[in-house]
Amino acid sequence: MSDTETAASPTDEHRRLRRSLGLRDLVVYGLLFIAPMAPVGVFGTLDARSRGAVALVYVVATVAMGFTAFSYAQMVRVVPQAGSVFAYARAGLGEGAGFIAGWMAMLDYVLIPAVAYLFSGIAMNALVPEVSRWVWTALAVVVTTLLNLWGVRAAALAGFLVLVMEIVVLLVFVVAALVVLARDGAHRGLWSPLSGDGTQGPFTLAAVIGAVSVAVLSYLGFDAIASFAEEVTGGSAKVARALLFCLALAGVLFVAQTYLVALLEPMTSAQLVADPGKQGAAFYDAVDASVGGWLHDLVAASKAIGAAFAALAGQAAAGRLLFAMGRDGRLPRALSRTDGGVPRVALLVAAVITLLAAGWAARRDDGLDKLVSVVDIGALTAFTLLHASVVGYFGVRRRGGRVSWWRHVLVPVVGAAITVAVIVEASGVAQVVGAVWWGIGGLVLVGQQGRAGAAG
Repeated sequence: MSDTETAASPTDEHRRLRRSLGLRDLVVYGLLFIAPMAPVGVFGTLDARSRGAVALVYVVATVAMGFTAFSYAQMVRVVPQAGSVFAYARAGLGEGAGFIAGWMAMLDYVLIPAVAYLFSGIAMNALVPEVSRWVWTALAVVVTTLLNLWGVRAAALAGFLVLVMEIVVLLVFVVAALVVLARDGAHRGLWSPLSGDGTQGPFTLAAVIGAVSVAVLSYLGFDAIASFAEEVTGGSAKVARALLFCLALAGVLFVAQTYLVALLEPMTSAQLVADPGKQGAAFYDAVDASVGGWLHDLVAASKAIGAAFAALAGQAAAGRLLFAMGRDGRLPRALSRTDGGVPRVALLVAAVITLLAAGWAARRDDGLDKLVSVVDIGALTAFTLLHASVVGYFGVRRRGGRVSWWRHVLVPVVGAAITVAVIVEASGVAQVVGAVWWGIGGLVLVGQQGRAGAAG
């Protein structure tokens, strides 16, 4: 074995991650990245698109994303590595597809934390307008990066405390909403969040499916759990359980809060369609009108802190992806260096990229829209390659023993069809950025293969 191969071996103490995470820690990371109140920002848009059937949108979206979670669970059991979809595509489809999967996932893992940091900066600026939002954004990056550099256990503990706070705030909202509904009644029919409010005409499944393409974005990040596969105590089965549990719990939380706020919403879905400017603040406006400003401020503060720690989980996942691609020679090998089991070089690189993206966006009026328009393409493309990896690994290469046609073929094929459909529904800007990023990745791959051929 050459010296280079020895240095790159995953067993090298400087390229090995420390196993210290349990099931609770994995669920914490997943829920932090998703954020328990993720629907707050998109409630109005979904309500308008679905003709008032916003809770049903999240029921369908949870089922749709369940196919992706199931495919992750299949692959993490047989390829328990930190690279997540990068490692799975390598095993199921080959080296080239693995690189492209990891390359596309970088758009998700690196830019989603930037979006979350920007959300935090915007929320803090709303509470303390004297301080610019880019200052709050940068502060959030610094604090959470220091926690990640300290180690995965310290970050998980801090994340757990923040997650508890977010869930408490969500429970306060639920209790307050139930009290108001019992005292004053609902603005809409009790079944309208599942069947539509009727103000845009009768219920249509097409309207719900159209809204699902937006709602799916609320779930992006649960897959980050898979990137911690090499740091779990007790085997990769915990990762699979955490993936499925986290998605199911997030779905329940999303359906519950959107159902309640839809009943409190004083505007109809038709009015939201007629006044798109009201859609972004529809959740807050409903809380203000029905409960009071105190809950608005509480939710805003929770979103500010929660978004920063969602970025913490995302930055940690991005660091693991860069670490895995560096360890396998697909990115500079310096990224695969660990100190005390912590991939500090990869984490710092991820933090710098995230800080630059978030800082740039924080200084622009359209910065948030620009970031949000591209982050989903990377994730959805990676999800599609994940589903293909399941078919390739179990069905084509027959590396996983006996083939189960429903687990290893039917579920991933349906899952891939769903993710492709959502990509088709994405904005033109996002599709162009995704295609350009894919093209750049293809050029990098060709260059690497050329150098490898010359060396051989």
